[in-house]
Amino acid sequence: MASSDDKKVADLYKNPVVKLPHINELKEIDAELRLKSSDEEIEFVHEHLKDVIKAYQRVNELIEPQLPVKYPRTPGFKADDDAWYWKCEVKGASTGKLAGKTIGIKDNVAVAGVPMMNGSKILEGYTPEFDATIITRILDEGGIIAGKTVCEDMCFSGNSWTSSSGPVKNPFNNRLSAGGSSSGSAALLARKEIDLAIGGDQGGSIRIPSSWCGTVGLKPTFGLVPYTGIASIETTIDHTGPMTRTVKDCALLLEVIAGYDEGRDPRQIPNIEIPSYSKLVDDGVKGLKIGLVKEGFSFKQMEEDVAKLVRESATKLTGAGATVEDTSIPIHDDGLEIWTPAAFEGTYKCMVQGNGAGYHWKGHYPTSMQEAHARGFATRPHDMSFALKLVVIIAEYISKNYQNKFYAKSLNLTNVLTMAYDEALKKYDVLIMPTLPMKPLPLPTEKDDLHEIIRLTFDMIKNTAPFDSTGHPALSINAGFSEGLPVGMMIIGKKFDEATVLKVARAFEKIRDGK
Repeated sequence: MASSDDKKVADLYKNPVVKLPHINELKEIDAELRLKSSDEEIEFVHEHLKDVIKAYQRVNELIEPQLPVKYPRTPGFKADDDAWYWKCEVKGASTGKLAGKTIGIKDNVAVAGVPMMNGSKILEGYTPEFDATIITRILDEGGIIAGKTVCEDMCFSGNSWTSSSGPVKNPFNNRLSAGGSSSGSAALLARKEIDLAIGGDQGGSIRIPSSWCGTVGLKPTFGLVPYTGIASIETTIDHTGPMTRTVKDCALLLEVIAGYDEGRDPRQIPNIEIPSYSKLVDDGVKGLKIGLVKEGFSFKQMEEDVAKLVRESATKLTGAGATVEDTSIPIHDDGLEIWTPAAFEGTYKCMVQGNGAGYHWKGHYPTSMQEAHARGFATRPHDMSFALKLVVIIAEYISKNYQNKFYAKSLNLTNVLTMAYDEALKKYDVLIMPTLPMKPLPLPTEKDDLHEIIRLTFDMIKNTAPFDSTGHPALSINAGFSEGLPVGMMIIGKKFDEATVLKVARAFEKIRDGK
């Protein structure tokens, strides 16, 4: 039996997960925080820290819950393609709603054993050991994971030029943007290389590329689809959802990935009923009322042909039995401004300082992903895209000088914005506006100055970003073409009423395609 002296020796050589600092380090921290503690108080903190370290040591020794990995796979290979980051073939169940369908996964979503970069050198070399919840659900229904699709650097761009692997080109014109940040998913769908795809949306990142690539993309109601195992930008605006070529496929994929995740995502409502969206999409729109939001059709960036095409396309729904009329939601004009403080400061605190997960979250933390973020941000912050550097510098300035005042006010005003849309949706079953105010923008070039680069990166999100703040479901569908380029029409619905949004989209799809 080991003596107490032997135990002391063993403890001496035990590698602590938190090292006891020198007392001078604590004095430096005290000075930085302007606490003016006495020497006696600092000595007490130093002594008390020994017990705190024991708690941290024990937490480190305990086994944390892991997300399941249910199906075998091989890692695949790095792709030589502007829209693919990594190619693989992960098969799940032999039968199910998605049997035989190939799915591209945005590279901010964890797939166990498959490298993940989130579009950035920050995560280079990281391979998750777990599957995000939506991956397990896709595989359980027979879907085949065909690979990881390119996304923008840390998913923070509406254009498709910031990914560390290079720009993703628009499938209709390779000098133009495919849209960000789910750029690869939309481009591959348009190229018909995959059947279905997963995207993410914090400011429009599902709907922007869907609009510019002529595909269907749905940002679901906040919390309908679990975000578990996906790199977070800011927990109040994180959404993940389906991207497809057809509305029926969008409904089918949503049906598979939606639903409660056993408490691992506290944004979700327990026991929420998930309808058979794929069986409801053809129910028609007879008797539905549709409001065309005036403020969504008229602002500085709006191209006249885009507004005209979306208005004409929406009006065609009257032929399917719907009522279509103009309405006004004045606060929509302020929606992007309301989104901005939460998005900028939240991104900095959650994704950058919080290493892709943040704090104050009673859900599942992907700790290996956080550690990979921490290493990357600590060792190569210079490798961030300029778009993200801009956000980091601004957010740090605001934080140092104004703390969280404007973040808080942004969230308070989000409640006002939400109520305004909810009030309009008491009268109308859905609201419609152009997804984006313009046709696909050019990819930036070396000739562009920084002002032009940032304009090309963020100038398209005025209609999309507000619904990330409020959490309403919003779907982009191709309204048609102008000058040979696709134009997106956005359909917004009541929270958790994706069924109606999909019905309206399907009714228009039939009219558009002459079916």
